[in-house]
Amino acid sequence: MPTVNLLSEADLRRCVQLDSDAIECIEDCFRILATQDVIMPPIMRMDIVEHHGEVDVKTAYLPGLDNFAIKMSPGFFDNPKIGLSSTGGMMVLFNSKTGVLDAVLLDNGYLTVVRTAAAGAVAAKHLSRTNSRHIGIIGAGDQARQQLHALTLVRDIQSAKIWARDADKAREFAQKASTDFGIEVTPVETPSMVCEKTDIIVTTTPSHVPILSLKDLHPGQHVTAMGSDAEDKNELAPDIVAGTSYFCDRLTQVAALGELHHALLANKVDKDRYFPELGQVIAGLATGRQSEDEITVCDLTGTGAQDTAIATLANQRAISQSMGVSFKN
Repeated sequence: MPTVNLLSEADLRRCVQLDSDAIECIEDCFRILATQDVIMPPIMRMDIVEHHGEVDVKTAYLPGLDNFAIKMSPGFFDNPKIGLSSTGGMMVLFNSKTGVLDAVLLDNGYLTVVRTAAAGAVAAKHLSRTNSRHIGIIGAGDQARQQLHALTLVRDIQSAKIWARDADKAREFAQKASTDFGIEVTPVETPSMVCEKTDIIVTTTPSHVPILSLKDLHPGQHVTAMGSDAEDKNELAPDIVAGTSYFCDRLTQVAALGELHHALLANKVDKDRYFPELGQVIAGLATGRQSEDEITVCDLTGTGAQDTAIATLANQRAISQSMGVSFKN
């Protein structure tokens, strides 16, 4: 009988961290997505409006990888009010050649946090100015913290500004991040203040109305939008998509549920306009930033390909380190 590896969140935290290896794993994933015959069906989604919740199911097969993952990812955004995390979930990992179940990853959303932050680092690495030193963050949750951490791995970050709807959370975030990362992190009063004298801006909220518009941005900045991963979520005004150099993780996906989706609905961009994918830039199939004054935007909605990539890396490391509990399938 085949053996299945059962990995807890603690196991997964020991064998995968947000580091250069995780960033390289996701960077390779973007490249594969742009150059090989990846099979990635549309996201299956269920909204539980009554409890301010949602559940996404993502999957993808990447040629050359031993496994493919199916991820179940709930997000219940009132949970922090009762002391629970707003995100959670798990992944199951199947053998790419036989379809046999190889591992169950009880990560409670941890691997999603890592791969999402790593994707933000990849976007900044390829689209921001190389001399970027100062960043602005919209949102004060765990992903905001991880994005800050990830950016310190690809750029020489010297300072950060943070805005959140809850000013107390922004102040707490700034105080802790200043200590943890050894840089000056300052809470500000408005989203537009986040954009003042910053090089990279990251939006990390589940907002349903735009937080930033084109007038808030300045020449040379790069924006990574993380939060719009559903049709009703929207962090960037449509004029940003129309008025900047716009890139994305998967064009068909962002047209259905990302920032591009809202720009198309508002008739701010031509539906036939070409929008490069980040993987195409990484693979040399599309041009990234072309000038120091250009404003670049990368719309990251999160792909099943990233889940398969990070889950496969986690399982390989767990096996090499003899982690987890095995049982017969």
